[in-house]
Amino acid sequence: MRNLDEKALTAKEKKAKLGPDVDISSYGSETVSHDYVENLVSLSEPDKARMILAGVDADEQDRSGTFIQKDTAVIHSRSKQEGLEVMSIKDALEKYDWLEEYYWNLVSVETDKYTSLAQLDLQNGYFIRSLPGSKITNPVQSCLYLAKENLSQNVHNIIIAEEDSELHIITGCATSEHLQRALHVGVSEFYVKKNAKLSFTMIHNWSEQVMVRPRSVGQVEEGGLFLNNYICMKPVKSLQMYPTTHLVGKGAVSRFYSLLVGSPGGEIDVGGRVLLEAEDTRAEIVSRAITNGGKIIARGDLVGEIPGIKAHLECRGLILNGGNIHAIPELQGNIDGVEMSHEAAVGKIAQEEILYLMSRGLSEDEATSSIVRGFLSVDIPGLPPDLKAQIDRAVEQSDKDVM
Repeated sequence: MRNLDEKALTAKEKKAKLGPDVDISSYGSETVSHDYVENLVSLSEPDKARMILAGVDADEQDRSGTFIQKDTAVIHSRSKQEGLEVMSIKDALEKYDWLEEYYWNLVSVETDKYTSLAQLDLQNGYFIRSLPGSKITNPVQSCLYLAKENLSQNVHNIIIAEEDSELHIITGCATSEHLQRALHVGVSEFYVKKNAKLSFTMIHNWSEQVMVRPRSVGQVEEGGLFLNNYICMKPVKSLQMYPTTHLVGKGAVSRFYSLLVGSPGGEIDVGGRVLLEAEDTRAEIVSRAITNGGKIIARGDLVGEIPGIKAHLECRGLILNGGNIHAIPELQGNIDGVEMSHEAAVGKIAQEEILYLMSRGLSEDEATSSIVRGFLSVDIPGLPPDLKAQIDRAVEQSDKDVM
């Protein structure tokens, strides 16, 4: 296999300052021991409450498998469905010699100091794979949980949807209720094989002083579909991520959806890039951002390399109670015959909309809340009902923070 990340990283990106720098030496990297949990019901009530806010259900209702890492320790990992593999990345590398061809193949170790940290001080991470022809319609849930104060949690994840398979994943990143300061570094590599379907929904529920640096790259082969959904509606000190997907097979499709809420004192720098490199490929990037006093940078980049590709980018922002939104939509057509478009808008809630809803019997706060929910309610096609319901719940729970 070939390493695609160097193509994804342009000279402009290498020079760009994507979010504030993090002094990684100020965080600990010691091994933190936690007991393995056979039954998630036995987790502490505070931990379960924090995890459920990130979409991870201790009852495992309507889930096909679960992976949970607490600090540096894998405390639960299992598959409940035939045709699905769920295990730690270290166990997977030991079990499968062929996995070395996928490990650090799409993401370069040399991308930045965070990828280097994940390689030099790997703590674990997960390996999730749907076998050829398997239809894993109930979501797999994974959780990367931080409980140790001032820890740097460094993980590497590999997700493979084999040929003609279907796989849905909901991954919740969260912290304990008492944790104040920590760093999360997560490297993820996604492989969507021929005619496979993968939906990956990430919900973040961090503490207010946590620094977050995910790094991910995906590859979609002929006829494959990759849905990448990101939700961050809780306060975080600094979040910076710019996932990239390469559409390398005929008819491959990728869609990115992100729902963001920025809080006072926080900075969110989230983007997405899709490189359309094969015939009849399609891509869409949709972003909804609300700032309640924080800073949000919403990036999107679509790169057309082949005639006949189609791509669209949509970025909308809403400013409440101050703050800043910087929308950076980019289109790059590198050959004749590409069809690409974008639209971006940043504004405030129209007073006439509030007055109209108030005339229908709502208070001003209720009217504003209703408008915010409607703004964040994005129709994401291709999701199973349970996953859509989880996203709807996350939107509902964001009301108090926004208001």
